Amino acid sequence: MHDNEFRNTATGRARLKGKLPMRSARLIILACGVVCLAVASLRSAPAEEPLPVGSHPAAIGVPHFPDRLHAFVWRNWQLVDPERLAEVVGTSPQNMTAIATSMGLPPAGTIPPLMRQRGYITLIRRNWHLLPYDQLLTLLGMSREELAYSLREDDFLFHKLGQLKPKCEPLRYGEPDSEARKRAAEIQQLVEQRFGGQLAQPAEPRFQFVEDLSRTDGGKVSRTTPESRTKPKLRLIYSYFGIYGDPLSDPASDPYPDGLLAKLADVGVNGVWLHVVLRRLAPGGEHFFEFGDGHQQRLQNLRQLAQRCRRHGIGVYLYINEPRAMPLEFFKERPGMMGVREGEFAAMCTSDPRVRQWLGDSLAFVFREVPELGGVFTITASENLTNCASHFHQQDCPRCGKRTEAEIIAEVNATIAEGVHRDNPQARVIAWDWGWNKHGEAPDTIARLPGTVELMSVSEWAKPIERGGVRSQVGEYSISAVGPGPRAVREWASAQQRGLKTVAKVQLNNTWELSAVPYLPVLDLVAEHCENLAAADVDGMMLSWTLGGYPSPNLEVAHRFATQSDASRTNVLDAIAVARYGDSAAPHVRAAWTAFSNAFREFPYSGSVLYNGPQQMGPANLLYGEPTGYRSTMVGIPYDDVDGWRGPYSPAVLAEQFEKVAAGWAEGLEHFDKAVEASTGENRELARADSRIAQAAYLHFASVANQTRFVIARDELHQPDLSPQRRRALQMHIGRLLDEESSLARRLFAITQQDSRIGFEASNHYFYVPLDLVEKVINCEFLSRELAQQP
Repeated sequence: MHDNEFRNTATGRARLKGKLPMRSARLIILACGVVCLAVASLRSAPAEEPLPVGSHPAAIGVPHFPDRLHAFVWRNWQLVDPERLAEVVGTSPQNMTAIATSMGLPPAGTIPPLMRQRGYITLIRRNWHLLPYDQLLTLLGMSREELAYSLREDDFLFHKLGQLKPKCEPLRYGEPDSEARKRAAEIQQLVEQRFGGQLAQPAEPRFQFVEDLSRTDGGKVSRTTPESRTKPKLRLIYSYFGIYGDPLSDPASDPYPDGLLAKLADVGVNGVWLHVVLRRLAPGGEHFFEFGDGHQQRLQNLRQLAQRCRRHGIGVYLYINEPRAMPLEFFKERPGMMGVREGEFAAMCTSDPRVRQWLGDSLAFVFREVPELGGVFTITASENLTNCASHFHQQDCPRCGKRTEAEIIAEVNATIAEGVHRDNPQARVIAWDWGWNKHGEAPDTIARLPGTVELMSVSEWAKPIERGGVRSQVGEYSISAVGPGPRAVREWASAQQRGLKTVAKVQLNNTWELSAVPYLPVLDLVAEHCENLAAADVDGMMLSWTLGGYPSPNLEVAHRFATQSDASRTNVLDAIAVARYGDSAAPHVRAAWTAFSNAFREFPYSGSVLYNGPQQMGPANLLYGEPTGYRSTMVGIPYDDVDGWRGPYSPAVLAEQFEKVAAGWAEGLEHFDKAVEASTGENRELARADSRIAQAAYLHFASVANQTRFVIARDELHQPDLSPQRRRALQMHIGRLLDEESSLARRLFAITQQDSRIGFEASNHYFYVPLDLVEKVINCEFLSRELAQQP
């Protein structure tokens, strides 16, 4: 695929016309993107895998900086050491420092050591329009093969970047000319005027939260509760800062240090999960000699992790998305095992008993070698091609063609369950219905599941909503629409009628509605959802996907509903408020949570807003005086693409809904300010930290409204035949929006300087860092000056 926008594809158009569910349509697009990249990989020489470029359009300029070299220094300052920057552009570290100083930047200081390990996606994204691949590789310290793998396998990173690489000429150092020096001096003066000495003041290092969450309290073991004496209801979560791809290959990148495990256990988490690829975790047996490279080391790391987790009352669960598709050459000596083909890959057909034998035997091996494991959850119709029915094309397989999707999917889950339970009958096997029957209800599949399997369904799916006069249904990743929805209720009922246990997939901390804060303090919504699930009598909850793993008061809500027989929204929230902030502050906090929750009910939910809107970047997203022509990307780069952001809402309604969210959120902040004042000691310290999260969320919501209004007004201003009066009114309106955005950026800068959690999300790393907010102020001031020069 070379088009970088989902809606311009045939599948995207079908989705917009209502012919496909949003995630089903994305499933096809993402799978095609992965296959295209894989094809490029296989056609290359092994020594030098080509890097994808897509349509390769011209990069977006940086007119608010003197030139691209100054932008390069700014965007990488304090993230990459000056020596590395100098190497990239062919000069000395002293010249890099001189350019930084000329713009008012502080000394480079000590670069966070985790930036290259846990922040490389941040570096890729911020240099995407500045550097060609060769120089990007030097900056990152990666080989071509390593970057190609990351773009292909790191949670669809190339898709998140738009499935294109902007064309950038090589960037070389040159002595700044007089015009560049003049503009740099203007930036320096602006930084001093707007920020004073803030840039030079000590700030919390990026990734400080990793150290904070990893810290143990004198070897403290997590508290136990009465629930621990019986088999508990599952509350499963992903690490707040875990590395997704191959977490067991390197023990140094431990996703679950003891400090984090203790904190998660204290808010009721009793299960954590890891993504694994089975052929890397177990030998291949008699049929697949290629499999199993490095499995001993991974199993050793898994065993150590499971044993540590067990001491905290937490089980480790493996995400099983198997069997993974293999390159076509894999089947040259195994033609009878080749199933559905997609590009240069094909499914390992599970109608072949040898494939099922490997699948079951491998899981039995893993659970025999690591008996401390808690279980697995499966996705059998995901973006990845696995079984022949996983992408709904089983008719193209000579063995599966006469079988139904329900038969194939159920058989795969039964094979997984048999393997897991062969040596560990107590382990849980949770079959997630994601993708079954093209995201419709799947009673036929449920009817064929073995009795030892539990069924998981996204709680809020198909929940009817109306926002801004627009009626629609929720897909997934929603806190603003409280589940369960009708689809999940019927799926669970089908399972319960068969005696199967049920699990609700939820997001309690955050979603793509806003993921740049560790949790959203909308505890009334969380409590309402937990109360509803208690009434539905589900047997557990998966609390997050890869986003939402922070040990927060939101998770404490779920814990109390699971362990207290008399739990209600009122008594649970009252108890948490008192325990966290003290008796005097609790009433103010409760009022704040209610205001935040009521405001969030106005969020303009749709798949387009979630995945393509600018809310993850918030005030850090730049404004453009001219249309960029770029399409917004999936939780990557939003650009100025309002049509890509808005989904079923008009641009004006999108702005109005975010204004409603921001206005209601501001009321909540007033209550929270009173709570901070009423708290004392350690409670006050915690209240201040939680206040920063709430303030940051407000600034994001308010900024999305401003950005939408700006693009609407900018585009109208470019229309011919405007009356002088209308032109002047638009110019004044744009000027006010620029001033407001500059103010929001300055406020968020102060918060991010104090709190390294703000702007981070595990699969995207940092959406922004503090200096990006300073750049936004420079950007707004530049556009204001350009606006003033217009007739």
